[in-house]
Amino acid sequence: MTDPQWELLLRIINGERLERPAVGFLVDGPWVAGINGIDLMDYFTDGRLWLEANLTAVRQFPDVLWLPGFWAEFGMISNPPSFGTKCIWPEKGFPTCEPVIGSLDQIDSLKRPNVRTDGLLPFLLRRMKQNQEAIEQAGHRIRFATSHGPLTIASYLVGHTEFLMGLRTDREACHRLIGLVTDFICDWLAVQKETFASIDGILVLEDLMGFIGEDDFREFALPYAQRIFAALDVSVRFLHNDAYGLVTARYLKQMNVNLFNFSFEHPIDEVRRLAGEEVTLMGNVPPRDVLAQGSCDDIQRSVTELLHRVPDTRRLIVSAGGFTPPQFTSEKIAAFCQAVAGEV
Repeated sequence: MTDPQWELLLRIINGERLERPAVGFLVDGPWVAGINGIDLMDYFTDGRLWLEANLTAVRQFPDVLWLPGFWAEFGMISNPPSFGTKCIWPEKGFPTCEPVIGSLDQIDSLKRPNVRTDGLLPFLLRRMKQNQEAIEQAGHRIRFATSHGPLTIASYLVGHTEFLMGLRTDREACHRLIGLVTDFICDWLAVQKETFASIDGILVLEDLMGFIGEDDFREFALPYAQRIFAALDVSVRFLHNDAYGLVTARYLKQMNVNLFNFSFEHPIDEVRRLAGEEVTLMGNVPPRDVLAQGSCDDIQRSVTELLHRVPDTRRLIVSAGGFTPPQFTSEKIAAFCQAVAGEV
């Protein structure tokens, strides 16, 4: 993000009333590769392509907030391999990984990773470091330390079913696992901030907290999220949860979150009521049914309906209700921005 874009984001989070709502999107490899017409595996493995693809995206729509901006990631396998998971890189499609332990009984075999040396993290740091000069020469800076959340990472280490069952059958073991992963996340965020002084934000991607009930949320999600969002002294504390997010919305203030990207399945006015007035909401046009599969007219109708639900557009970034799909083309982005600006 450029300095003016970052200043705009801070103005939004601080509750300043703008002439019109801002437009921003949470984007990762599939969208950046898709809009540039390049293979996802090439995007992940070729640093030159990665830089050029990101530069093309931010230059094409300079008035859009692309978050987190120049993000080095390998999707869901960015973090679990530090604990020893096996990576699977399909020729087409998204990479994934296999559990490293077969049951919660084996948690003690897991060790706290060294975030400077273990898994894919050194490659992520090196990609950012190698391209830092070019990013800054283009007028941008690295703004966010990023990680998936502790429940999401834990579920990849032991398997999703085993982990979710364990929340009911072996709560103590799950606490040990989540605590270990939380230590890892705090270490990973800290080394990113140490490496890039321009970082002034945290982005945590934690969908799995949307799969559990409120009592389990208070026990297994809330205290660990509080630790993570207190790990760095930063201005922006950004949570992405596009699974069921009404419980999450009620606890954003307790988690110290001030920017929330949430599911399209929840009306934005309901999320505002639950989150309170102090949290900036980023959402929530349906990504698949509207942004990917809909026409420009469909997109503009959806944006207009969203804005009718929020008479007070302070602390609002009009966006997708989740990640931006690869099929969200330049033409559709322009139509989206026109609708937000009231030009339709």
